[in-house]
Amino acid sequence: MLLGVIAACEVGFWIILFAGLAVRYLLRRPRLGGLLLLCVPLVDVVLLTTTVLDLRGGATANFTHGLSAAYLGYSVAFGHSWVRWADARFAHRYAGGPPPTPKPKHGRARIRYEWVEFGKATIAWAIGCGVLLAMIVMVGDPERTRELMGWAARLTVVLAIWAIWPVSWTFWPSRSKGDEQAPTPGPPASRR
Repeated sequence: MLLGVIAACEVGFWIILFAGLAVRYLLRRPRLGGLLLLCVPLVDVVLLTTTVLDLRGGATANFTHGLSAAYLGYSVAFGHSWVRWADARFAHRYAGGPPPTPKPKHGRARIRYEWVEFGKATIAWAIGCGVLLAMIVMVGDPERTRELMGWAARLTVVLAIWAIWPVSWTFWPSRSKGDEQAPTPGPPASRR
């Protein structure tokens, strides 16, 4: 049942997001659209409540309980960015707004971008692990929560893999063709 709630929350997130944007830009009702967009986090509340009720009802934690904690962490950490991303595209397409800014491709701007995204992933990891720990403490039975510890390890592996991008961009940044400098000439040749 919990897996169905997770899927419904994911679908609900996008439905509420696009409904808010459609009302804001297509129906030209910015306040009502903004109110709908404020309802996006309610999806997370529904998921958290369902997960807690399931565990409090005596369920043994399984894969879906851990998945709900991971989903919650990533939804909270990246949700605002996803809303901004969709809003910029809707504003451009339906309200004559400026074209969305693409992510940087080169240089310090790309390095900064990768570190900001990694920071969000770290926040997602912390929230997910915090929710897992809270579930473990709430249940208070190591036999019923063994699966949740495995999820903490999974989230840590995902974060470690994610770290590859900002680290690689920091140490091996790509440069645009305009940034590449011509080779510097050596010392002038001596004349005899």
